[in-house]
Amino acid sequence: MSVKSRTTADKARAFSAAAIAVMIVINFFVSFHGRAKPATDSYEPRQNVETVPTEKPDTPESARINEVSRAKISVTGDVIIHNPLLNSAKVSKNEYNFNYIYKYLKSYATASDYAVTNLETTLGGSDYTGYPVFSTPDSLIDSITDAGFDMLLTANNHANDTGFKGMSRTAKVLNEKRVDFIGTVENESDKRYLVKDVNGIKLGMVCYTYEGRARTDGMKYLNGIMNKKSAAIINTFNVRNLDEFYTELGQHIDAMKSEGAEAIIVYIHWGEEYELEPNSSQKKMAQKLCDMGVDVIVGGHPHVVQPMKLLTSKTDSSHKTVCIYSIGNSVSNQRKNYMKLKTGHTEDGVFISFTFSKYSNGKVIVSDVDIIPTWVNMYNAKSRKIFEIIPLDKSVSDWKESFSLDDTAKKDANASYKRTMKIVGDGLQDSQEYCRHSAEEILKK
Repeated sequence: MSVKSRTTADKARAFSAAAIAVMIVINFFVSFHGRAKPATDSYEPRQNVETVPTEKPDTPESARINEVSRAKISVTGDVIIHNPLLNSAKVSKNEYNFNYIYKYLKSYATASDYAVTNLETTLGGSDYTGYPVFSTPDSLIDSITDAGFDMLLTANNHANDTGFKGMSRTAKVLNEKRVDFIGTVENESDKRYLVKDVNGIKLGMVCYTYEGRARTDGMKYLNGIMNKKSAAIINTFNVRNLDEFYTELGQHIDAMKSEGAEAIIVYIHWGEEYELEPNSSQKKMAQKLCDMGVDVIVGGHPHVVQPMKLLTSKTDSSHKTVCIYSIGNSVSNQRKNYMKLKTGHTEDGVFISFTFSKYSNGKVIVSDVDIIPTWVNMYNAKSRKIFEIIPLDKSVSDWKESFSLDDTAKKDANASYKRTMKIVGDGLQDSQEYCRHSAEEILKK
């Protein structure tokens, strides 16, 4: 082969090699950077491109968050012992037994880890009376605790019906019977709140009632004027000076947390009697309590059930509060035929339960809420009226048979259930969904 021919072949081979090298570089560039962007200011990546997720190793069992404790707190409404209830409970001249009231509710209260009700009467010691000045035998407390209730709320507008003597005596009797109570105290120096360990979860609880009118010369009013001795042993707030209330409540919350409280419940006597909706003051106060970090608000006083609401804090959007504005009556003689409100709502109440869960990371939340509407069945037996709290539990297949109802009572019980669920249904669903979602999110971590 000539030199000329060899040189030409060498050049051809060199050109071919260079071309291959260029193609390799181009292919590398394209494969590394993808397609060139179109000549536009906006660029949308390709859609529907499947990606294979990178598998994460399983979290070791020791590192997973688990629920370590659970406490179910149940609350029902106002215990109002009108004269017909007194007469029904009278066994002899000086003996009274109220057990019959709780015949059907007892199994529900005892099944709860901690059950609460509002004692809207005083233990006056003698001269027992119903409305308008309530003074009830001490045996009422025995019937309430025998039914499974653990704590009584004693701050309400009837707490001073028998004056300082009756208010202080009520606290004294409850202390002697070793029954938890909040709202009033026996001695001015006693704590105004309770931190209770329930199944390893510490709950901070406090109870307040409204003052009936503006203060005059520093004097407080419930249904009437309270002397200074009475005013000193009851938790009250005045809607005309809520800043004072918020300051005092904030101090109690701080104190409860310093004693280990992991969740806060406020029980509050407020609102307007026989109104089916909360008023502006209730709504304003509920939102403020939510902003202060309260976990649950349970309201009473209107003698009818009012709606539930899931509130969101304005200062911390991650915090929410479950609020029921009024839980209605637990037991009373407020029958619809006696009332201006002829709808039957005064015969209704709820047995509301809040489940608190504690997790291995130390967090405590409200993980569930449930409501069983209640209705007071009143009927005549042997020339006296019998009052029984009926738990309107849908898991009970036959209310008529289970609760010994006649056809009229069964009809009234169904009407009561519908009334109550119409009021609380939406708020209950919102609260349940939020609580359960919160629990699921914690367990996913």
